[in-house]
Amino acid sequence: MAETRKGEVTFKGNPVELAGPKLKPGDKAPDFTCVGAGLALVKLADTTGKARLFNVVPSLDTPVCNKQTRKFSEELTALGDKVAAYTVSLDLPFAQARWCTEAKVENIKNLSDVRDQSFGEHFGVLVRGLPIALLARAVFVVDPSDTVKYVEIVSEIASEPDYEPALAALKEAAGA
Repeated sequence: MAETRKGEVTFKGNPVELAGPKLKPGDKAPDFTCVGAGLALVKLADTTGKARLFNVVPSLDTPVCNKQTRKFSEELTALGDKVAAYTVSLDLPFAQARWCTEAKVENIKNLSDVRDQSFGEHFGVLVRGLPIALLARAVFVVDPSDTVKYVEIVSEIASEPDYEPALAALKEAAGA
C-alpha cells in the first residue's frame, strides 16, 4: 500500500488523505499508466520529448476544473508545439473527450486515471476516504528528461491553482 499524507489538502474545508509520495522539483517523474484517446494505454515514456504540463483535476464536469483547464488551454496557445499538456482526472475517457469537444480545447490531451489510479498514487495526488476516488487538484511541470520542475498541490481542492508560476516553469523547461 502506498504511503499516505494527511493535512496537506482539504476538500470543501475538510482535511483529506493523499496516497503516494510528495513530489518536489528535482525528483524523477514517476511512471504511470493512464487511458488516453481511443482507449490507448499511455505511460510516462509515451509523453516524453518535450516539456510537459500535467493539469490534474478532480473532474472536468465541475466549474473550477472547467475554468482551470480552459485557462491553461488559452495560455498554452502561445507556446505552440514547444510543449505538451495533459489533463489528468478520474473521469472516463468518453467524458473527457466530450468535455474537450464542447469546450473546444484541442491543445491539451486527456489522460484518464480510472484504470488503476497509478498516476494519482505515483504522483501523490490520489484522495482517499471519499465515497469515490478523486485526484487532488494539482499542477506538475516535467522537463524533457523526465525531471519534475514544478509542483503545486492546491491546498483546497475547490480552489484554482496559481497559474503564473506553473506557466513560467513550463516556459523555462521548454527553453521558450
